[in-house]
Amino acid sequence: MITPDALDALDALVRLCPPPADPPPAVDWVQAERTLGVALPTDYKRLVETYGDGLFDDTLWLLVPHSAHNDCDLYAQTRERDEILANLWEFEAKPVGLLETGARVLPWAFEEGTGAFLYWLARPGQQPDEWTVLYNEGRGPLWEAHDTGCSDFLLAVLTGTAETEYFGHLSEVPKPTEHWFETADHAFGTSRH
Repeated sequence: MITPDALDALDALVRLCPPPADPPPAVDWVQAERTLGVALPTDYKRLVETYGDGLFDDTLWLLVPHSAHNDCDLYAQTRERDEILANLWEFEAKPVGLLETGARVLPWAFEEGTGAFLYWLARPGQQPDEWTVLYNEGRGPLWEAHDTGCSDFLLAVLTGTAETEYFGHLSEVPKPTEHWFETADHAFGTSRH
């Protein structure tokens, strides 16, 4: 069951970082979950329905099903990350949370220009609303676990309250209280038809 905190986090995120004026395209969640072979967290679905694919504070890209942009497409990134991680784990140790049989990661966002990804840690017996966040620096072996869902984590990153070794640069900007979201279409210079 989704926690009230996750719903509060999205409401707080909307107040902090206004979503686009035009609503993003609707997502067929049944088809998305069938394609991925797994249900998705409720807070993520609400996040996608509110913002769509795009970039928070020039830092974090949100992945969505059926994005017109391969970099932001949840399906494409899931396939690519699965392949990359399978190759990586042939010579590098898996993070502790993935040592449990049947545990897996699914990407939901990535950090601009770093190769770093944010994943859900999906463990056997857990419902999607219980999944927590794993950050992987991408160009190195470090993984950072966060006992929170994606909306809570995103809000914490943007407000500078996340207990993380990463994203410190966000609090160094001249006006750290001003946050923005840029749609993928705008960022990539395309428009929806």
